[in-house]
Amino acid sequence: MTEAAAPLPDEADGAAEAFAQAMRVVEALLFASAQPLPAEELARSVPAGVAIEEVLAHLTALYAPRGVNLRSVAGGYAFRTAPDLGYLLAAEAEPPRKLSRAALEVLAIIAYHQPVTRAEIEEIRGVATAKGTLDILLEAGWVRLRGRRRSPGRPVTFGTTPGFLDHFGLERIDDLPGLEELKGSGFIEGRLTRDLTVPVPDDDPDLRADEDPLGDLFTPLDENG
Repeated sequence: MTEAAAPLPDEADGAAEAFAQAMRVVEALLFASAQPLPAEELARSVPAGVAIEEVLAHLTALYAPRGVNLRSVAGGYAFRTAPDLGYLLAAEAEPPRKLSRAALEVLAIIAYHQPVTRAEIEEIRGVATAKGTLDILLEAGWVRLRGRRRSPGRPVTFGTTPGFLDHFGLERIDDLPGLEELKGSGFIEGRLTRDLTVPVPDDDPDLRADEDPLGDLFTPLDENG
């Protein structure tokens, strides 16, 4: 027996028709998009006077019992396979590249300490970081080049991407677990310095006061950064 969706807003026929049209438009946009769409972007496509929050809430309830669910991820909304049915698609999915322990540690440091340079990553980890480790994270689309630090050598700073949030099912960067949760899951091992602290993560795309724009990407980077 199919579970009934929440009723549409009890309004005049014209308003109800506009709301129904907004539902169809948002549903179509979400299904067609390969990336999560922000509510503000969706709102630009719906009829005037229709609250996008109500449309998204109704679609979330409508799809809750179905094979795909509407979820809030990476600062936007996207349809995702229902968690209890994920195993059905496991055989069809392309096997993900398994990250090394070093890559996981570097990813965690970038996520929590961004914007951060390679030298700062190495200082936190206490060991050198192979260039290939950062290359893997950049190729995966989880890490990006932010800018250049205003310091000798102008080293490149790294930060996370919306793809990082989407992959790990996070709505915002501050949904990341705290230090104790990370230790309990084995994500952080003893190689990190004992006085390691986990700051409140911030992935604001705007450059900080101590960062300059990247400029010419073909300019050789400081190997020490």
